[in-house]
Amino acid sequence: MTTCRGWYTSGIWGCFGAFPAFGQLTPAGGHSRFGERRRRVCFVTETNRPVMKTFILYLLLVLSASAHGGVADTLLSGRLHSPGGAPVPFANAHLLRAADTVFVKAALTDETGLYRFTGIPPGKYILRFSRLGFVTTDTPPFELSRQGRDGGIFVLEETARQLDEVTVRAEKPLFLQQPYGTIVNVESSVLTKGSSVLEVLERSPGVYIDRRNNSIGLNGKSGVMVMLNGRLIRMSQEQLVNMLRGMSANDIEKIELLNTPPARYDAEGSAGVINIQLKRNRDQAEISLTGGYGWGGKAAASAGFARNVRRTGLYGNYSYNYDNMNMNWFSASDHIVPIFGGRSRSGFLSTIKPTQQSHNLNIGFDTKLDPRFSFGGGITFNRSHVKQRVRNDATYHIENGKVISLDADVKGHNRWNNIIVSLYADRQISEKSQLRIDADYLHYRNRFPTTAYSTMMDQYGNPPGPNDTILSPWQRGESGSVIQAGVVKMDHSRQISGKLKLEAGLKGTYTHTRSASGIESLVDGEWVGRAAATNNIVMNEGIGAVYLSLNAQLLKKLSLNAGARYEYASTRMRDPEKDAVVADRKLGKLFPAIFLSWKLKETSDLQLSYTKRISRPAYNDLASFVVYIDPTGMETGNPLLRPTITDNIKLGYNYKGYVFSLVYSHDRDPIIRYQLSESLTGDYLVLSPHNMHYFKSFSLQANLPVNVTKWWSMSYSVNGGWRKFQLSHTKYPATGSFWGYTANFSETFRMPAGFSVELSGWYNGPAYDGSKKADGFGMVNGGIKKEFTKNRGSLRLSVTDIFKTLRITSYFGTVTEEALDLSSKVTFSTESGIARIVKLTYSRSFGSTGLKGRRADGAGSKEERERVRN
Repeated sequence: MTTCRGWYTSGIWGCFGAFPAFGQLTPAGGHSRFGERRRRVCFVTETNRPVMKTFILYLLLVLSASAHGGVADTLLSGRLHSPGGAPVPFANAHLLRAADTVFVKAALTDETGLYRFTGIPPGKYILRFSRLGFVTTDTPPFELSRQGRDGGIFVLEETARQLDEVTVRAEKPLFLQQPYGTIVNVESSVLTKGSSVLEVLERSPGVYIDRRNNSIGLNGKSGVMVMLNGRLIRMSQEQLVNMLRGMSANDIEKIELLNTPPARYDAEGSAGVINIQLKRNRDQAEISLTGGYGWGGKAAASAGFARNVRRTGLYGNYSYNYDNMNMNWFSASDHIVPIFGGRSRSGFLSTIKPTQQSHNLNIGFDTKLDPRFSFGGGITFNRSHVKQRVRNDATYHIENGKVISLDADVKGHNRWNNIIVSLYADRQISEKSQLRIDADYLHYRNRFPTTAYSTMMDQYGNPPGPNDTILSPWQRGESGSVIQAGVVKMDHSRQISGKLKLEAGLKGTYTHTRSASGIESLVDGEWVGRAAATNNIVMNEGIGAVYLSLNAQLLKKLSLNAGARYEYASTRMRDPEKDAVVADRKLGKLFPAIFLSWKLKETSDLQLSYTKRISRPAYNDLASFVVYIDPTGMETGNPLLRPTITDNIKLGYNYKGYVFSLVYSHDRDPIIRYQLSESLTGDYLVLSPHNMHYFKSFSLQANLPVNVTKWWSMSYSVNGGWRKFQLSHTKYPATGSFWGYTANFSETFRMPAGFSVELSGWYNGPAYDGSKKADGFGMVNGGIKKEFTKNRGSLRLSVTDIFKTLRITSYFGTVTEEALDLSSKVTFSTESGIARIVKLTYSRSFGSTGLKGRRADGAGSKEERERVRN
């Protein structure tokens, strides 16, 4: 869905207004030569061949050396799996003395089924594993030496007994802090059922959804890489937002918000990584039905299953989403309009009414051929379409006395299909060594035809100019794109000793993209195309990467994770019709990632990290297309965009689940979208992405979970601090600084008779996005849930934007002088700002209660439950 793009969908002078903003501004003033500093058309090539050779040689040497062992330590670890090969999370692992079965120590398996014991004296022991839905089992007695022991994989048999009624409650908090970022356990929220994935993201700490421009930000910055089950979603921000809007949150297990990812992740994403993990429950089925209303009707349905058949696990889920929306924006502006013969004051009202339907299917399998070898695969399919109608009404008061009125009706039908096929193989080479190979294929297709009819007349009923291609009442357009991508990667890990673990890997990605678009105008009864509004681009991109990461226990309380990732990218874009190369660039760079963790006490630790990341320009931003907006302006891409390089330094402190972090971030050449400049002829405005010179931020991040009583829990998250930026694309370069912040809160009340209530909200403070400024905005949401007895499901009622506050006011012309001396104020109202959105959802689960990420009440000791929370 396009809210502020395309045929007459926006007034060039304001709709594209900004990330929220406020602050102190220091225009460079005058005719500074700052903006005249030029860079070469192609990216700076940093092949770093000597560095690359040294890095690969070092990788091979370390891998070879790993075979010779390491430092001794009394560490006992292993993994717990089900008969189908799936990890068994949150199971009790009790260490008992073999001689008399006296209890020694307890641990809890994590989400991957891993258990760990440290500080155990040498001796003979037994491990006892237990979990609801599985048979409590003891291992044979074993000898633990000073060198430690890797227990490998232990298979825990499932119970055949069917329980009449089991009450299951999520033990994990809604927000869980980890060294690399925040984990959002979406099922812990009353508001999850019936929501879209986009709505869940919008309620998550530090995440910013710009619904005007269909983009995603994290911790006050753009340049976010979004992944699905650890695989990069390779599509434009606008298309990605539409896909997430159509995905049901019922199918999501958790969302990882990683602002400082380790070296094993792609270096892409200067602001960090958002990884969406789909459910893979075992021996479970679930259905969910949702109905609701805001301005228009809402409906959703989903069904999922998972089943173990001997050593093979099968899973799948399907969801459908229907959303009839309404939004609008109003712009008041003042700027020079050469086509009208002078300065103009105008008012522009745009009403957008999109109706979206989407289908999402995810199926897959995991099979274990023997205790050391497993493989699996899956298919994720998304099909969506949006029928959209836009009504635009505007009045222009020209300084020469003319008054021109615009009445436009725009219709469009945006369709896209997305399919991802994935395969993997996992080999346990030895008790201390593991190899995994993944292969993915993505195919994406989009088609978006539009038609527009508009009338533009002065106060005497005369058109403002001739019936040419610009002022023709009838306009039609066609755009489409096909993206194909193949990814192969190999990851190897080796536990050299109890204190030292090595991870290394290789990855190759190849992407082929074809995009074509064009605009035609009805002139003298014939459809006439315009060369300036026609685009046909083919892009081929290859990215090779190699990484090395070392996990070391330096001291008893001090641990280190140090790694580096080298990536080399080659991108070539060409226009096959013109036989012209649009862009041909190569970039090789090393991205280090270092994490230090100091365990101060059992309940507190200190963390220090440094990471370097990159954000490459999106394909749509690079393509030199031209989109007709109205007679005063055009939208286009920018083939001269440079990638953003980001350095992050983070100091974190964790005390009993309370997390505080200080983060310094420096972006070089950050990419800012929807910025204004003049055309080469100076007769209309051009809307396109540009690079800022730099963006610096120093932020305090805090997450404060509080359990007031057994029935009342709350969580507060704040991310805010000082920001500074410098613009170079504007008429006069300018420097600005401001204090920006975001805040989230969640209150959960567990009531008698199976009722629970949640109140949550978020607020984004004033901020800047390039030369655009916006006031702060936010919303408050509420929900109530009823759990029925005898496993008969649950009923949820949710209200989005209770106080109808999601209105965003943005400005052009406040930082420095804009192109054609534009100044404007734009108020954008989302659907919930017009009408509260109310949804009712019924959901029910069938089968085993062995939900991944869930535990039965009272299972395990209090210490273990606290360990899960922290």
